[in-house]
Amino acid sequence: MRRISHWIDGKPWSGDTDRFGEVFDPATGQVAAHVDFAGSTEIEAAVSAARTASVEWRDASLAARTSVLFGFRELLNARKRELVDLVTAEHGKVTDDAAGEVQRAMEAVEFACGVPTLLKGGYSENVSTRVDVYSLRQPLGVVGVISPFNFPAMVPLWFVPNALACGNTVVLKPSEKDPSAAYFIAELFAEAGLPDGALNVLHGDKVAVDGLLEHRDVRAISFVGSTPIARYVYETGTRHGKRVQALGGAKNHMVVLPDSDLDLAADAAVSAGFGSAGERCMAVSVVVAVDPVGDDLVGRIRERIAKLKVGDGRRPGCEMGPLVTAAHRDKVTSYVDSGTGEGAELVVDGREHEIDGEPEGFWLGPTLFDHVEPGMALYQDEIFGPVLSVVRVPTYEDAVELVNANPYGNGTAIFTNDGGAARRFQHEVEIGMVGVNVPIPVPVGYYSFGGWKDSLFGDTHAYGPDGIHFFTRTKVVTSRWLDPSHGGVNLGFPRNV
Repeated sequence: MRRISHWIDGKPWSGDTDRFGEVFDPATGQVAAHVDFAGSTEIEAAVSAARTASVEWRDASLAARTSVLFGFRELLNARKRELVDLVTAEHGKVTDDAAGEVQRAMEAVEFACGVPTLLKGGYSENVSTRVDVYSLRQPLGVVGVISPFNFPAMVPLWFVPNALACGNTVVLKPSEKDPSAAYFIAELFAEAGLPDGALNVLHGDKVAVDGLLEHRDVRAISFVGSTPIARYVYETGTRHGKRVQALGGAKNHMVVLPDSDLDLAADAAVSAGFGSAGERCMAVSVVVAVDPVGDDLVGRIRERIAKLKVGDGRRPGCEMGPLVTAAHRDKVTSYVDSGTGEGAELVVDGREHEIDGEPEGFWLGPTLFDHVEPGMALYQDEIFGPVLSVVRVPTYEDAVELVNANPYGNGTAIFTNDGGAARRFQHEVEIGMVGVNVPIPVPVGYYSFGGWKDSLFGDTHAYGPDGIHFFTRTKVVTSRWLDPSHGGVNLGFPRNV
């Protein structure tokens, strides 16, 4: 059985382990590898390696750091197909989805390559007589990154390049469900010339997470995952004196107004609701149909679902793959029963969808519910699977009220041909990321990603300008120099302050 171990101090970890997890191929249901789970020894080794490397790396010139980042970018571009295949094999998403993930990851890498400009401070000359004030942005030290299973390549690369570019060293704890992508990324950074210990990959479960949250030498934590765990990470990390950005769950609404292009809206609902099997924090999980478009819109979505090809992502033509594990598949499937039990109308039952793949795979086809009410678990819970709910409301005002009343505030979208309605929506809606006729409004790499309310703990979003801010701390210097032309006398100070 293939063994996936840690990457510590620039090389594979060769120590023994008494705990490990199973890594499945979701499309076949078979165990593909064993991944080592870290204990106290491995946690201390990874943090120690990062602490030692930070002395050299923080003092490396900006030119040296950007050289490594550019080298990593070129290696990633040359070998991206290998990374795509790893994502498909362990997460299950189809090849096109995996390729899109890697491409969005490269945007974040390219942004970090511009760090010499991004780290420029401010300078004010002669704030008082011969007194200047200027600011510096300096690294934090050792930082931890805890990333989820649903984007095993993209989410680590939201954080790691910015952290390294700013002069920090990193301990990355990827999901134990699909750990190979993180290991591959560490290998590419080493090949690009990153010093040993500057990036370490620590596999495991809660033991590894708690080890990073509690370790005195880890200065900051970046996390993406469910809201309950995000809250735990934030509270535990801050209690131990760390800077924390913890991105949580979502229940993203797509509002469809009567004047919208219903074909465009139906296409968007299917692609955004069922792409990557709905295992996206930015997936559309609720379509809000404003009267009188409900019947027509639901009919168009149902027609498109019938044509959706579900199967092994490595097979030609497949548009949606399996869920990541059998346990997660069973949890998502339970909402099909609970939804009908609560009175929602099951329009399309994903359990009956034809599958192009091995029967032992972790399959659930696209599922559509209509006439969902806000009090139902189907509406309230983050299902994180291919289950799309349609809620009907009489007016635009009711739609906005529904969106704003939801405890999550990650992403939302509105479909309309009315520019005034779109402008009003983006102003009134209490959500961190808004799309206008765009169902998944994930910002490009030079903006920042993050939600509001229960979708974010902490005050700093991910990547982009917020990422640079998070991974640095500001130092302000007030400076005065004696003037040699006046015999070293500092004329006018402090009398003229």
